[in-house]
Amino acid sequence: MKAVLSKVTGGPETLVYEDIPAPEAPKAGFATIDVKAVGINFPDVLMIEDKYQAKPPRPFAPGGELSGVITAIGEGVTNVKIGDRVLAQIGSGGMVEQVSAPAGRLTKIPDAMPYDIAAAFILTYGTSYHALKDRGHIKAGETLLVLGAAGGVGLSAVELGKAMGARVVAACSTQEKVDLAIKHGADAGVVYGRGPFDKDGQKALGALFKEAGGAEGFDVIYDAVGGDYAEPALRSIAWEGRYLVIGFAAGDIPRIPLNLALLKGCDIVGVFWGNWTARNPGLFQQSIEELLELYAKGKIKPYVSESFPLAKGADAIAHLGSRKAMGKVVVTID
Repeated sequence: MKAVLSKVTGGPETLVYEDIPAPEAPKAGFATIDVKAVGINFPDVLMIEDKYQAKPPRPFAPGGELSGVITAIGEGVTNVKIGDRVLAQIGSGGMVEQVSAPAGRLTKIPDAMPYDIAAAFILTYGTSYHALKDRGHIKAGETLLVLGAAGGVGLSAVELGKAMGARVVAACSTQEKVDLAIKHGADAGVVYGRGPFDKDGQKALGALFKEAGGAEGFDVIYDAVGGDYAEPALRSIAWEGRYLVIGFAAGDIPRIPLNLALLKGCDIVGVFWGNWTARNPGLFQQSIEELLELYAKGKIKPYVSESFPLAKGADAIAHLGSRKAMGKVVVTID
């Protein structure tokens, strides 16, 4: 079977497309899936460069979320059966034609849910739901600032913030991206420049965020960007606000002056969804069910902007890494 593999540390150009053996009969607690689509996410960009906290042994296939059809089940598997359409969250290993995955990581999807939408669903919406619900404790009527609001996790945070009753302000690098976020439910938007910023640039960015947040500031800030954007955003937070650290798409881990947290009486909250799912499998499954219910009601829906065939899987990762992508990038497998 065909696979896209990372054999050496490096960028997308180091990935290879080649034949590997198909998985053997699934062991107890596992199921085999014919993969139909793979969602590409920022951790895939980092993982092949050994810059992500999880470092799977090489060779490995990138791709932490996928959708497909169950073709075999191992002993003791009762939550899925052969022929079921499923989504899977597996961390890595998805960019293959067939994969064996733990049954506890599989969720049946509605018959009407397309495979590309299913493959673009769980990592972004799962991260944002955990962030806003469990870590940010967002309430109806509060204000939410989303940095990088046109990306996969950003758009999911916009949609979920609206579904949870918040007023949402989308912050993006272009007006086109802001317009997309508003189309997906944001109430307003701000366009920020491209970093890095000097001190004057950071001051101007802070003033932009403060104006958007109004006199009281933002109750919750969702930051998947980091870098030079973090401190200016934190300066716009409300008293006892919650600043959610999602990731660092800008490339640099920010150094936050902790006196800001003291002066604002705010919380700086880490969001590590992957670790949370491993530690709380029951809550993880419950959150997926709640998200699928929101999808069925039309309150959330992944926006797939680009699709690539498996043979062009490296191009899919390169496109996401360029920070030009809007919404989700998906690899499809015939």
